[in-house]
Amino acid sequence: MIGLNKVAVWVMTGQQAVLTIFFNVYIFLMSLWNYKQKKKRSPSETIIVALSMANMAHQLVCYFWMTMDETDTECRINQVFYGFILALIYSMKFTVMWDTGFLTFYYSTKLVNTPNHCYTQIQAFILKHVTLAVVLIPLCGLGICTPMLVVFHSDNYTRTNADCGVLFPDTTPGLVYEVMYLLLADVLPGLLMVKCCISISVHLAIHLRNMKASTNGAHGPKLGSQMRVIQMALSLVAIFIIFLVVDLYVNYEIVVNHENAIVLTFFFTSVYTTVAAMVLIYGKKTLWKALIHEYNVCLDGHSCLSCLKVPQQKSKPSNSAKAKN
Repeated sequence: MIGLNKVAVWVMTGQQAVLTIFFNVYIFLMSLWNYKQKKKRSPSETIIVALSMANMAHQLVCYFWMTMDETDTECRINQVFYGFILALIYSMKFTVMWDTGFLTFYYSTKLVNTPNHCYTQIQAFILKHVTLAVVLIPLCGLGICTPMLVVFHSDNYTRTNADCGVLFPDTTPGLVYEVMYLLLADVLPGLLMVKCCISISVHLAIHLRNMKASTNGAHGPKLGSQMRVIQMALSLVAIFIIFLVVDLYVNYEIVVNHENAIVLTFFFTSVYTTVAAMVLIYGKKTLWKALIHEYNVCLDGHSCLSCLKVPQQKSKPSNSAKAKN
């Protein structure tokens, strides 16, 4: 990572930022439209809207910091300002991770029935207060990340490609806090998502086996929209695990080797928020169909691009079990 071309990473992050903002604005506007039509919003829509807003806020603040770092080459702006923006970015990352974990948890509760009465009561209590939960998550992130400004130092300890106001845990309390932050912001939501992923996978295997047995193997079992929800939830978990491994490695390079890799953290987070937004759109069938339709309509005006059109499938009636999106 030594000698990293920050300008190239800045440009690539800008491209990802455009995609992240586009997909998440689309999710947000479509959710508002659906709410206007139905006059109500499901718990999953509440979580998805909160996640899309967190994605957009994180992306905008993150790219603002990178742009300031590129333009202010001599670090004339007060280092405290850069440190405050970095703490805000980390708090928004915390929100994105936990909103994603919360969404996966929600879908696991809708798809999987557990015989544990105590666990069921906890699930019911959490899901009854979804709005409160999505408000508390960013507040917790802000509260957890505020101590960074005290236990971290904004001096630059990187070997090359100095950044302005980078927060480094160069003391024992700082290192302890760094480990605790990674556990709370990355590892714990990751464990929650893996647990939900295992529950959903077991449910899917049992459900497919029962459906196949009921039809005596005459034809393959079909799950309809439930399978779409399962695919979305499992895809979110897979994407998160890949991001988690990369993020932990980059943080290791920053803390242990004092490498200048913070821009890589922002870039990989941008990639994650872009892909996650696409998966969310795919998981909501109405959003996916509307997006594909608008995409094809845009290409209709350019005959030379007709080969890029995506086939649109007409919805077919199905008697299979469905999960609410």
